[in-house]
Amino acid sequence: MATILLIHGALGSASQVAPLGALLADVYDVHVVELEGHGDTPASETSYNVGRFAQGVRDFMRGQRIERAAIFGYSMGGYVALHLAAESPELVTSVATLATKLAWTPAVAARETSRLDPATIRNKVPAFADVLERRHAKAGGWEAVLAKTSALMIELGERPIVEASTFTRISQRVRLLVGDRDTVVTVDETAAAARAIGRGELGVLPNTSHPFEQVRLSLLATLLREFVE
Repeated sequence: MATILLIHGALGSASQVAPLGALLADVYDVHVVELEGHGDTPASETSYNVGRFAQGVRDFMRGQRIERAAIFGYSMGGYVALHLAAESPELVTSVATLATKLAWTPAVAARETSRLDPATIRNKVPAFADVLERRHAKAGGWEAVLAKTSALMIELGERPIVEASTFTRISQRVRLLVGDRDTVVTVDETAAAARAIGRGELGVLPNTSHPFEQVRLSLLATLLREFVE
């Protein structure tokens, strides 16, 4: 039975991708990885860092005695998975991502961080604020998660960790998925990244926007089943 790791997105936690894991458990040895500073996992530093997130995945695999695994990452989780595939190819058999932003610029970072103001979220989408508050109670609080996520996005806008030279170093099979109605990640940027990866391919989910909670998980599970060997 092949092993697959599932990595959540920014502002997410293990609980975000756990329902997908339940749909794959009959075929794969499924492990859900929670990045430090999210959910029930305290942060080891005062800021977020993609390289440290990737090291957390390595540590998880070592702790679970997993030698190699396929990785699925949603949004930021996909960014971490691609970085790990390039830096530690011996650990990663294949990568699938969904809604992963791969065209970072200062302007893109400014736009995305403008959506992460706690007061605005609390006033405009209080239900979402309540979800974040419950989700990150053990990780320093949701306002801190928002602040550290914003800082990470600004850093990626100035100095992307995953970029053209990264793509050329990824030798594994990679399937980059994106929703046709995603307003955060475009089909064009995802297709360009898929073309730049030697064994990359593009998949577009119909009638699908960015939030993971709105993704049709049965379709996503099918796409992963046919891709991950």
